[in-house]
Amino acid sequence: MDASMSGTSSVQYHNIAEQPIATIVTTPASTFQRQVRHCFGNATPGEFPLSANPSIVLHVLTGCNLDPQDLATLEATCSFFRLPANFAPDNELSLAELAALDMCRKRAIFKPMTQEQRQDLKQRCGGSWKLVLRFLLAGEACSRREKSHAVAGPGHSIAVSSIGVAYSFGSNSSGQLGNGTTEEEWRPHPIRSLQGIRVIQAAVGAGRTMLISDAGRVYAFGKDSFGEAEYGGQGNKVVTTPQLVESLKDIFVVQAAIGNFFTAVLSREGRVYTFSWGNETKLGHQTEPADMEPRALLGALENIPVVQIAAGYCYLLALACQPSGMSVYSVGCGLGGKLGHGARTDEKVPRLIEQFQTLNLQPAVVAAGAWHAAVVGKDGRVCTWGWGRYGCLGHGNEDCEAAPKVVEALSNVKAIYVATGDYTTFVVSDEGNVYSFGCGESSSLGHNTAVAEEQGNRHSNVLFPEVVTSLKQLNERVVQISLTNSIYWNAHTFALTETGKLYAFGAGDKGQLGVELSANQTERAIPERVDIDLG
Repeated sequence: MDASMSGTSSVQYHNIAEQPIATIVTTPASTFQRQVRHCFGNATPGEFPLSANPSIVLHVLTGCNLDPQDLATLEATCSFFRLPANFAPDNELSLAELAALDMCRKRAIFKPMTQEQRQDLKQRCGGSWKLVLRFLLAGEACSRREKSHAVAGPGHSIAVSSIGVAYSFGSNSSGQLGNGTTEEEWRPHPIRSLQGIRVIQAAVGAGRTMLISDAGRVYAFGKDSFGEAEYGGQGNKVVTTPQLVESLKDIFVVQAAIGNFFTAVLSREGRVYTFSWGNETKLGHQTEPADMEPRALLGALENIPVVQIAAGYCYLLALACQPSGMSVYSVGCGLGGKLGHGARTDEKVPRLIEQFQTLNLQPAVVAAGAWHAAVVGKDGRVCTWGWGRYGCLGHGNEDCEAAPKVVEALSNVKAIYVATGDYTTFVVSDEGNVYSFGCGESSSLGHNTAVAEEQGNRHSNVLFPEVVTSLKQLNERVVQISLTNSIYWNAHTFALTETGKLYAFGAGDKGQLGVELSANQTERAIPERVDIDLG
């Protein structure tokens, strides 16, 4: 059975004897009076023998795209699904395991894997194809990998369509738009040199951009440095068109995250690599500052697969996928308690944030702001921690929290997505509503209506989560929010709807909103549609 070889069916039938329908189910009148149904049967009236043609059952399991947890439940509650199915490629696998493998084969990052690489991934995830499927699905969901998304960077922006076309606009002093020039541009344009390459994820930092293709290749442009070049003293060369990152050519990359003074990438096997993080404390991989080669993180994450990474000011969060459930690890600078361990000390190697076990919360999405962080749980709860300045933690005050704390003001909201910036936080609910709180500078929270302007509080801070009414009035279901995560630039925000429409608000002095502003205008308080279709 090789689903990757077929575009119409994910199942091939192996050594299954054809049987007349009459030998499987008979239909006399007494059939409708019989109440007992069995998985195994002797073709007697009223029985539905699943074992008569298990390939049909496998086809249903695969075609319905059941959740890995559902497949595990089938095995746990029914002996029929625990028995070997006697199907290729592994006769010892159960139907649930075969269905999970079949669904793994549909994933873009799994298809090009060799058999040896697939087996290695299986063992890394815990020895089950159901766990591999959970790992792959979690990675796609939390970072919108292979889906349309937008990134509001420091002064410039990147938007990626559902078919993998990357658009750039905004500041371009270092060539970070990738269009071959250093001229500022407010109109979104596709990056033409990448024509024919499908982009699945984008990362944006001060003066540079990284794009990842569906083949696991990384293209970088702007300041030629993997550190925060503008402030770290590295990278004088300017690259104006996307260039392959040669040091990553042997790593199949699925996500990148740019923090201050370092960059991190995530491989398809769930390994985390960092660059240029060798300052005086040698955080991350114990190397020197001048070391620009990607180095795998040492410590606990060496043997635990990671599905998402998020970078803030000198620290990194990693969402890990273990057989026992999802967990979050942090490493780097602990100023303000942003590492979540109950203290403000640095961590030289990744350390598990234990508070989520105390809260009985399964993390599903992580976000790393400059000075604070947030997590959405599988049950829809939101936790925040770190420096609470301007109310960015949503607890009604400006206190620091050195360990994750549930945002009680969102107790009646089931969240599915969270985004953090420089003292700002956005939460998206399962109904498509958006809540924001924190610093109100640059109109980036979306609460600055005409009434607020008349009252003179356009830039007021918000201590508790408030619905962004300007987005709610669009009557569009929002699925993703992105906001500037930099302490050096005025912030702007993107809201992406499920139909692929992109709305922008906040600072736009460099064209980073993708909309034209009047001569004296530097920001937009009300979300405006960006003229690109990402659906």
